[in-house]
Amino acid sequence: MVIKKGDKVKVEYTGMLEDGTVFDSSEKHGKPLEFEVGAGLVMPGFEKAVTGMKKGEEKEITLQPADAYGEHKPEFVKKMPKDQLPKDKEIKVGMFLVMALPNGMKLPAKIVDISDTEVSIDLNPPLAGKVLKFKLKVVDITA
Repeated sequence: MVIKKGDKVKVEYTGMLEDGTVFDSSEKHGKPLEFEVGAGLVMPGFEKAVTGMKKGEEKEITLQPADAYGEHKPEFVKKMPKDQLPKDKEIKVGMFLVMALPNGMKLPAKIVDISDTEVSIDLNPPLAGKVLKFKLKVVDITA
């Protein structure tokens, strides 16, 4: 059986940056990644890569930013008054905050600059603009 749009699949994976640093894996989560092909629940390049694979098949792929988390967008770097941040924690460049959106969704925001009165936060996905490599193995397919 070859994977096609609409199939539910289970995939073991290891995701790496270009330098080989592992940023995520199914092993870390203790189970394979499960998703429906074509439902848009995973990166476009990941979905495209598993389409046409068979159970037990393995492959390595490289995804450009457009097929992964997109390019890093400078307009997603925002300034906010420093006094709006929690007072009980020392803030540092490189820290992540969780920002609540009006619709209830939560986004990770990385602190990229701190001045006396303002903090610059980056709302881009942490892996935006990066080339990603994956090792994939299909462990199950359900039509």
